[in-house]
Order: sequence, then C-alpha cells, then structure tokens
Amino acid sequence: MALALCCMSHSPLLNLPGPPPELMDDVEAAIAQAAAFVAGFDPQLTVVFAPDHYNGFFLRLMPPFCIGTSARGVGDYGTYSGPLNVAADLSADCAAAVLDRGVDVAVSAGMEVDHAMVQPLERLFGDATACPVIPIFINAVAAPLGPIHRARALGTAVGEFLASLDLRVLVLGSGGLSHDPPIPTLATAPPAIRDRLVHGTAMSAEQRQARQDTVIAAARDFAAGVNELAPLNPDFDQRFLSILDSGRLDDLCGWSNSFITESGGGSAHEIRTWTAAFAALAAQGGYRTVDRYYRPAPELIAGFAIRTAIPAGVSR
Repeated sequence: MALALCCMSHSPLLNLPGPPPELMDDVEAAIAQAAAFVAGFDPQLTVVFAPDHYNGFFLRLMPPFCIGTSARGVGDYGTYSGPLNVAADLSADCAAAVLDRGVDVAVSAGMEVDHAMVQPLERLFGDATACPVIPIFINAVAAPLGPIHRARALGTAVGEFLASLDLRVLVLGSGGLSHDPPIPTLATAPPAIRDRLVHGTAMSAEQRQARQDTVIAAARDFAAGVNELAPLNPDFDQRFLSILDSGRLDDLCGWSNSFITESGGGSAHEIRTWTAAFAALAAQGGYRTVDRYYRPAPELIAGFAIRTAIPAGVSR
C-alpha cells in the first residue's frame, strides 16, 4: 500500500462572487499545486474526512462519525449534485475495521454530503467522481462535540485499515482553520430554520439563493470589519499547522472544545478532519509535509490552508 495526504480548507466563497482577484489568484495557485501533487500520486482510492453544515446530517440523529457506503452531493454553493463514486465494499470493510478497533462509527447507505466533501474533490481531481472514495463524516458543528482526541483515534483506526490494502490511497481532510461563519444554532434559530436543523426539511431554490446571498453579505461585512463574527486567528492556525508539520499529534490531545472555540471560532472544530487525516497517515509511521500554504482570508471567512504530505523516506 502507498499512502499520501492532502488537507485543505473549503469555503462557499470559492464558488461565489465577492472575493478580490488577487486573493483568488493566490488561493487558486496553491490549490493547483496541491492538485498537481495528487495527480503525481495518481490515487486508486481517496478517503475523505469532511464535516457537514446541516445539509446531510441533522439533529434528529447526529452521529459523531459516519462512513458512507453510498453518498450523493447535494449541490450547494455551485458544487456537484449527484452520486459520488463510492467504493461501497471497501467503505463497509473500513467501518467494520474501525468498529473492531474500538471507535464507534455510524454507517450510512444513503449519505448526503455538501460542499465540504465535494469541493476538494472537484478542485483536486477536476471531477468529484473521478476517483473512488470512502466518505467519512465528522461532526464539527452540532453540540455536543466529543473531544478532538476521538477524531485522532478515528484517523488512526482508518489508517490501520488502509495498511491492509494493496492500493495507492490518498487521505483527504477538508475544513478549517480558524473561522466563525454565520451557522444557525438550535438555541437561536427561528421556527422554520429550527425545523430544518432537526428534521432536514428540504430547502427551496429560493431559500438556497437567500442563504447564498447571506453568506456573500457576511463575507463582505466580515472583511470590512463591520459584523460580530469572531476574527480569524493566524496564531491559532499556525500553532495547529506547526503541530501537524512536526508530527506532534499528541499535543492536540490537550486541546479542549472550549479552547478551540475561543481561539479559532465556532467552526474551527473542522480541524478534526485534518487531525483524523494526519492520524491516518501517521498510523503508517513518520511523515513529512511537502506543500505548505496558509493565508488569513477574511473575504473567504477562513484561515485558508493547504498541506500535502507523504511517509518519511518516500521520495516525492
């Protein structure tokens, strides 16, 4: 088995008008470099760790982790709508192996995924269905959240399973870093939105457009410093990236949920996807990061980062 890693931030604003050309040129150049890394590795299977933003998972039943044996993109924010190329048998085997290693994980035969999972596949492969995938959802939005060390345990269990495969496998983490976008909560949402958060009530085309307009306006105001969203925290981001770059994953075990929220914002919990992905790579031994990109991008409401990595001793 050969293993490689790519982790990257996602943002609805990558597909929406508003961000300045200079920023987008810089971000797109970094994504293109990561895509070249992926193309050079030529994976036969991609394992995607991604969160959701109340598009596929709802409070009626919110698992901390879920592996899909089938998955469909919902098409939010201009991303692909339709079935993903899920390696169903391998996904089922992965779920069984993870459970056998003591990590509780749900299984979905009808997973719905949003831009968090689809966008990086589109950007790295040019087509969200180009490579067979094992889709793995990690709850990073809905309280209560488990401790981050459980995401590491999940990644380690997945990495140990991948070691049994005679395939080139890309481990992909999607999310983060510091950001605090306007995501509704059960405690503050009006009745119609509350019903969607709990039951997954379908959104009309008009409602999806209104949500897009809200995100565009929030990003504009955030970049101008005229709203109440938590600011980006480059120090928090760089501290997290330094831990990953140096392979010191044990350092993350002491990070409490309150520390992550207070330091990085409500959606900084998406760093769980990166943690799981790096833990999967580390399950095979030491590693080294190859491509390193980071930029605080208020116009994307994100500390935007990309990392690629390979096992130590493997030439690029």
